[in-house]
Parts: sequence; C-alpha cells; structure tokens
Amino acid sequence: MTAILELSGVTRAFGERTALEDVSLSLRPGELAFLIGPSGAGKTTLLRLINRELPPTHGEVWVDGIPAHRIKPGRIPALRRRVGVVFQDFKLLPRLTVLENIVFALQVTDLKVSDKQARDRALDALEAVGLGDRGADYPAELSGGQQQRVSIARAIARQPGLVIADEPTGNLDLDTGVSIIDLFTDIARFGAGVLVATHNLQIVRRRQQRTLTLVNGRLVRDEPAGRVGKLGWAQSS
Repeated sequence: MTAILELSGVTRAFGERTALEDVSLSLRPGELAFLIGPSGAGKTTLLRLINRELPPTHGEVWVDGIPAHRIKPGRIPALRRRVGVVFQDFKLLPRLTVLENIVFALQVTDLKVSDKQARDRALDALEAVGLGDRGADYPAELSGGQQQRVSIARAIARQPGLVIADEPTGNLDLDTGVSIIDLFTDIARFGAGVLVATHNLQIVRRRQQRTLTLVNGRLVRDEPAGRVGKLGWAQSS
C-alpha cells in the first residue's frame, strides 16, 4: 500500500541548532501512530514540515503523493487541503457558532466549495464526532473535550487523507483524553493516516498503537502496534 506520508532523510536546522536530524518514516492510510519524545525533541517541527509551514533543510517530505519539500508556493494550499490539523488549544473562533467555525474553515481553504456543500460537510463532521446536536452553540458553551471534538470535526470535514494532531489531549483530563484518542482511532479505521504528537505516555501505553520516539531531533525508536513496552527517554538516548 502506498504511504500517505513519507519522510526520507529529513533534517531541519535553525541556524546553529538542528531540530530534526536524518529522520525517515512512513505512515500508511488507515494507520494511527503516536509521536512521542521530551520537550524540544522536534515533534512540533516535524508536524510543521508535514503541513509545509516549514521546508526541510535536507531530505524529502511526501504528503499524499505531493513533494512538500520542493512544492511551489502556489501549490501549498492544495497540499494543506489534504492534511487535517488538530491543535492542543482548539483554535476555535469564539464569536462563531460550532457549525460556523467548521464552515468558515472549509470556505477559507477551498474557495470553490459552495455554502450548501460547506454546511453539509460541517454537519456530517459534527455527527461523526458525536456533536450533531451542538452546531448552534458557541465554543464557550462547550467543555474542553467537546471543543476538541469540534476541532477534530473541522480537521476531517474536508475528508483529508492525513490527519496530524499536536498534543490534542494536553488540556484534557485522562478519561477525556482517552475518548479523544478513540475518536482518532475511528478516523483511522475509515482510511485516513493519523499522526498524534503527545506527552501523555499513559494513553500511549493504554492504546498500544504504533509509537515513534524522537530524542534530540533523531528518530530513535519505532515500535509496532501491540508491542509498546516501557516508555521513557533515558533508555532511548
């Protein structure tokens, strides 16, 4: 099966500091993987490379068949339409309703989508995350877990082939965090590749998905699903 995401020999430097060094990995459609590592390990940098917020210093980044490492600026929006992004702090617009947040995001990223198409896709996405009856509410009326579900609905409304999440459970309690990861698991079952950067090793151990470990910008471990053992950074250094 062709990879939805592939990094080959990727290095990213910021002046004298190397954030990622010679990282190679691939992710298949329908696969969920955790990306773990201590603060400063390079997790967020890797996600920004995938979404072409940054170019690599060296190496190749392929996203759904698109060469993100050498893409022309005018093609970046097309690449980003193939990637759903979920943030730790939700990034919902407080003056828009839940439904309007998703519709707005769809129309900003795809000028060709009609009002009806955007609304229908937004409603379908809300149903998929269990919030089909909350579209008229404002973000402040929802719990943290519900706001993160809206963020996920916004990410999947375009039906992207790849979903990336940066600490999506960071502001949530353990039980709510587990329910969010279960939602990502469902998204993967429907065929998207899902990469979740997280510090929450408790959830990683509990869910036993493929786990990639970054330490000092290097990929030091790649453990397959169902075989995730003792986690930590000391034994990986």
